[in-house]
Amino acid sequence: MSEFQSLDLQSIREPRGELTVMQDALPFAVRRIYWVSGADGETRGRHRHHTTRQALVAIAGCIDVYLNDGRHEATVRLHAPSRCLLVEPEDWHTMRFGTGSVLLVMASTVYDPSDYITEPYRVEPRA
Repeated sequence: MSEFQSLDLQSIREPRGELTVMQDALPFAVRRIYWVSGADGETRGRHRHHTTRQALVAIAGCIDVYLNDGRHEATVRLHAPSRCLLVEPEDWHTMRFGTGSVLLVMASTVYDPSDYITEPYRVEPRA
């Protein structure tokens, strides 16, 4: 795929629906959980972190995540709740939301404004 890591989570599909399990799957302890919804057509993110690691899951809809670590760049499409994208410290990231998308984020730290870096490595390509 790319230099960026994603995880395939265990999913159990049956006639009553699909159950996806995240147990002992992340390479860090989760200190904060939040989700973004109602961002149809919007681009969010536009930052990187000093220390925070994140795990991103599109629990509904489709979200294109642009990543740049200063050496490599890639756009990863999240469109299944069984796929989890890891965002490491220093990874510049933006998320472009499709209609009806909901993004679940699990972070390794509590919110700290001083952990945010708003300077990208370079100008992003236009979508």
